[in-house]
Amino acid sequence: MRLRTFTAKTMPEAMALVRNQLGVDAVILSTGRVNGSISVTAALDPAETPDAQPAPTARAMPEPANDPFEALHEILIAHGTPAPIVERVLTAALEREAAADPFAALAGGLDAVFAFAPLSERPANRPLMLVGPPGAGKTVSIAKLATRAVLAGRKPIVVSSDTVRAGGIAQLESFICMLGLELHRADDARQLAQLVAAVGNAGPVLIDSAGINPYSASDRGELAACLVAAGAEPVLVLPAGGDIFDSIEIAHAFAALGAKRLLTTRLDMVHRLGSQLAAADAAQLGFCDASLSADIAKGLTPLNPVALARLLMPEATQAGVQLTPERAR
Repeated sequence: MRLRTFTAKTMPEAMALVRNQLGVDAVILSTGRVNGSISVTAALDPAETPDAQPAPTARAMPEPANDPFEALHEILIAHGTPAPIVERVLTAALEREAAADPFAALAGGLDAVFAFAPLSERPANRPLMLVGPPGAGKTVSIAKLATRAVLAGRKPIVVSSDTVRAGGIAQLESFICMLGLELHRADDARQLAQLVAAVGNAGPVLIDSAGINPYSASDRGELAACLVAAGAEPVLVLPAGGDIFDSIEIAHAFAALGAKRLLTTRLDMVHRLGSQLAAADAAQLGFCDASLSADIAKGLTPLNPVALARLLMPEATQAGVQLTPERAR
């Protein structure tokens, strides 16, 4: 195994040295600061080829390393984060000089690399439609958003256009009835347009759409027609734990339909969030909210850099990390 340490003024310069000297297959072992410069230690096994990679195995979250930036690197890699994103987050963290605290460094790096756009900050007068592939968690998320609105003293207009999935409307109706609300049904774009026009500004309009095949032109066309008819903002609901490349392609497909926000689900069943980071980065989607449980009463968690850092680095929360006002912004 070839093991070398590279030193440069900035992280991009150090990574360029690694690629030039060891190639793109080099594994970054550690990073840090040495006398004001960036130090990167990398390794390459000459016998290792792309066709002879070992099968992936279950990977536990790493124990925090002594060096805060080495700890940050290990955490991002353990989540299956693509190398270019790891490099950018780490570079941003180093530039912010948060060397004494890996949690603060991670939150700062995420803040610099990703966009955050919680649903609570969007205009309430524009209908919201949750979109995504089948089984992503749109119906449960709509119920959670309706619950949030009711608890805030508003009476949302909840609409289901999910007439394809067996039991889809019945499932949502059972949730909505418990809130004392009526579930409206729209079988096509025309009915959806009529319904939205009829309710006017009576309350925030929340629309549960049918899951579509993002690779099907006809499915995308039908969804696009519904979005235009309702004048709705599409929010992509994407479950965590998927293949990175599939997640990126799905995100691109829905971004092309106008989605600018990403709502993450299934975080109660998944420990690695690399696919979500890759999807948000590739399609330029802002993290909005996350579902940490299938329990409707537990609601959605708005995402900001600190909240996302907690999800990526749960041991910091377990250790009782105290958030300062600066971190909690």
